[in-house]
Amino acid sequence: MSFTESIKTCFSQYVTFSGRARRPEFWWFALFALVGSIIMTIIDIKLFGTTVTEPGAISGQTSFAPFSWVFMLAIMLPYISVAVRRLHDIGRSGWWYWIALIPLVGFILLIVWFARKGDSGPNQFGPEPAV
Repeated sequence: MSFTESIKTCFSQYVTFSGRARRPEFWWFALFALVGSIIMTIIDIKLFGTTVTEPGAISGQTSFAPFSWVFMLAIMLPYISVAVRRLHDIGRSGWWYWIALIPLVGFILLIVWFARKGDSGPNQFGPEPAV
């Protein structure tokens, strides 16, 4: 699955929490979310923030970030749904996504699970997705 196919799939299954998602679908969408949020943050800082230049460093600050907020709201549900489908691919319930609320340990455990190879063949969450 390519970068653009992943984004199209995740947005077309906006709030589909059933089924399974392979690693490329999840990780390409995660990359899209990361790069998009960085770009939107830079735009917000350039348009609405102040840039402070110090010796050896440049920093930007803003308390008004409309582009970042709109982007995050637009991708929040597709990101959660692809994460739940990814957990389904390794045979775990989507409720395991809440483990991220445990500081540090939950986040690390989710990354390990998201990186793991999915179950081959059908499991209780559906047939094996096409690659």
